[in-house]
Amino acid sequence: MNIQQNKKYEIFEKLVVHKFAIYNSLFLNLPYNLDDNIGIIIPVLNKISKKGLDNDLNPKQILDDFFNVYTTVTSEKERIDFMFKVIQFVERQVVLFDSVEDAAFKDMEPYGNDLDLKSFFQISKNAGKQTKVIEKLNDFSARIVLTAHPTQFYPPSVLDIIAKLRDYITNNDINSINETLKQLGLTSFLNTKKPTPFDEAKNIIYFLRNVFYNAVGDVYTHIKNQVKTTHFDNTDIIKLGFWPGGDRDGNPFVTSSTTMKVADELRINLLKCYYFDIKDLQQKMSFKKIDAILIDLRLKVYDSFFDKNYKINYLDILQPLLDIRQLLIGKFYSMYLNDLDQLIDKVKIFKTHFATLDIRQDHSMHLKTMTAILIKENCIKKDISELSDDALLAILLNKNFKINASDYQEPIIKDTIKNIKQLAKIQAKNGESGCNRYIISNSEDKFAVLFVFAFFKWCGWDETKIKFDIIPLFETMLGMDTSNDTMQQLFTIPQYKQHVAQRDNKQTIMLGFSDGTKDGGYLKANWSISKTKESLSEVCTKNNVKVLFFDGRGGPPARGGGKTHRFYATQSKKIANNEIQLTIQGQTITSIYGSKDQFIHNFEQLLTAGLSLNILDNKNDFSDKNIKLIEELAQLSFTKYDALKKHKTFIPYLENKSTLKYYGKANIGSRPGKRGTDKKLKLTDLRAISFVGSWSQLKQNVPGYYGIGTAIKALVDQGKSNELKALYNEVPFFKALLQNSMMSLSKTNFKLTTYIQDDPQYKEFWQILHKEYQLSIDMLLLISNSKSLMEESPITLNSIKIREQIVLPLLIIQQYALQKMTSSTDYKALYEKIIIRSLYGNINASRNSV
Repeated sequence: MNIQQNKKYEIFEKLVVHKFAIYNSLFLNLPYNLDDNIGIIIPVLNKISKKGLDNDLNPKQILDDFFNVYTTVTSEKERIDFMFKVIQFVERQVVLFDSVEDAAFKDMEPYGNDLDLKSFFQISKNAGKQTKVIEKLNDFSARIVLTAHPTQFYPPSVLDIIAKLRDYITNNDINSINETLKQLGLTSFLNTKKPTPFDEAKNIIYFLRNVFYNAVGDVYTHIKNQVKTTHFDNTDIIKLGFWPGGDRDGNPFVTSSTTMKVADELRINLLKCYYFDIKDLQQKMSFKKIDAILIDLRLKVYDSFFDKNYKINYLDILQPLLDIRQLLIGKFYSMYLNDLDQLIDKVKIFKTHFATLDIRQDHSMHLKTMTAILIKENCIKKDISELSDDALLAILLNKNFKINASDYQEPIIKDTIKNIKQLAKIQAKNGESGCNRYIISNSEDKFAVLFVFAFFKWCGWDETKIKFDIIPLFETMLGMDTSNDTMQQLFTIPQYKQHVAQRDNKQTIMLGFSDGTKDGGYLKANWSISKTKESLSEVCTKNNVKVLFFDGRGGPPARGGGKTHRFYATQSKKIANNEIQLTIQGQTITSIYGSKDQFIHNFEQLLTAGLSLNILDNKNDFSDKNIKLIEELAQLSFTKYDALKKHKTFIPYLENKSTLKYYGKANIGSRPGKRGTDKKLKLTDLRAISFVGSWSQLKQNVPGYYGIGTAIKALVDQGKSNELKALYNEVPFFKALLQNSMMSLSKTNFKLTTYIQDDPQYKEFWQILHKEYQLSIDMLLLISNSKSLMEESPITLNSIKIREQIVLPLLIIQQYALQKMTSSTDYKALYEKIIIRSLYGNINASRNSV
């Protein structure tokens, strides 16, 4: 460890490890469970679990021994009750550790290796590039898009407790910590029923109101203070996006009504934030004329809370504040000018929408809708395949059908039409930025985009004034392989090129890491995305279009997560760098952006990562030799992963040995566990969240590394060991990729499932997985010249180890219940409930597990 890491490690030990030990002992001795002694006995269970796994005992043997030796529990039902209580305790221990770690964040931040904005400005100034930085800042943007993927499930009551605990721990307020831990122990973590999409939206809006609103304002003020020039006025540098209520991909519960309700909820919550800021200004600015303006503005904003159709637009709010600013400067000595300017900046950033509500739907649903429309309009009899590509293109571009939802019976078709028709109304209420992006999942050709273009026309939009970015999402290997041709074909269509022109000659293109990894494996997917971005950058430049890449990233490395800012800082310079756009989902919302300090720090990392590509001399260009090496590795890795996918036991193993089929039964998210309605499970129908999450619950994390060990070994055997070591040390993109894979391996524990080796149906498959796991560790350590995984990230590794230790009893209990589900028992319903309940704590302990 270097000096910075040593200092940070010392602080982590003092403020996280030691504090958690103190507060955890306090928590485990809370008075409301003395009858069961659960809190006292959990450390024993933890130690017995670790010792048992080290001695090759399976979870059933470990728990049977534990109950027989350390408890007086005898009946099976009593054991089940005991396990439920352990689950409740452990998931609260996870919350406590999160709170302790988050409370230490600000003290540890200065000792990190990441580049904050102040440091970036100093480096650029020293390099004589400050003017270039300011120019880039005036034209750059980072968009954080919050999603409702079903891994962020704490109810607001628990989120409030977490926020309180964080503050009390920061201030070492032991009495308040004690009281809040009692409250935590008595507060339910669970939804009594599945959340609706609207419930999910409200849960995420909690963060917009309580964290993002002020954090964004502070970030923008900080940027202005660093720039120190009157020429900087780029309030688009920070953009927020929002998927709950607009993302209907595979979620039949998201309807046009939901979308409208969420749009209203976003606007109303923003106006409530404005209201309290205006009220605060009114208390400070008791000046003649200004007071009257503030009273009038405050009343208008107040009235908008109670009438969803009350129209208050952006200028209705901004102009009075600008008028006040003139009066302050001219007559009142600029008193409280900074407070006023901060509100003006927030109004310019959030306008009347708070976050842009994106619409997303799968291309297959659009195909179904288009088929129904063309049948009704007598263009086809049964199927679109009756038309040639040219004939279909002519219809989409030249026909002006007038379609109405009432003309169709199937719900998805009716709602698709109804939703597009209402989007203009949302823009009228929330402003154009309130909802101006339509994303098409599983885009694989030009028709994915042109169907949506035609829908807008046929729903009453003037084709020259469609105020929406139509965004293809390329997420399969086929979609990425053909994306170059797809976009070139679109740009040669005059009507579509005109549409792009009226959208400021900008084309947003989304690339999906989650489904890409599921389809092609970790290394192949990430390399394919990088190559796809390069080729799409070239196509767009050739057509005088500015491309904006939107990355669909999940929490773990297997879904594009890990150290996100490193991903952007190490991108090839051949990739267009006009804007950073990425999804933030699951526990990543709370772990990366859950407090104001965390938001500011991590947003600055994104910003400096994007800026550094153009400003600093990063070694992000790939030589032909390095490209060839990565290509070889990607293909070898894909071949290995593809063989695993095609193994006859692949799907049955997931269905019968993991928690896969239980995700859909948990009251975590509103979406079904898979796309489609076929009873037989297919990998293509399987959601990336449940796919990656199931491997995570098994502690096998296959999507995060599988194939890497085999690929590296093949080249090592060819005598290319030194070339691979040079590749790791000299190509930041490759190093970041493999470091994220090391994180996946660090969270893996095959000891938990060694019992599967005795299963005649699945033992061979388990051994295939285990062999690649071991090989991947050996090969990664070899080419990185490391003695252990994550050697360069000791703090993160320590955090992972503590979390894995906390949650170990849950993992043992979950595996025990899975084993009992295949045996003869009268309590299968309760064991199933245990499996489902243990999902929650296991997910949260990893923070980026799914």
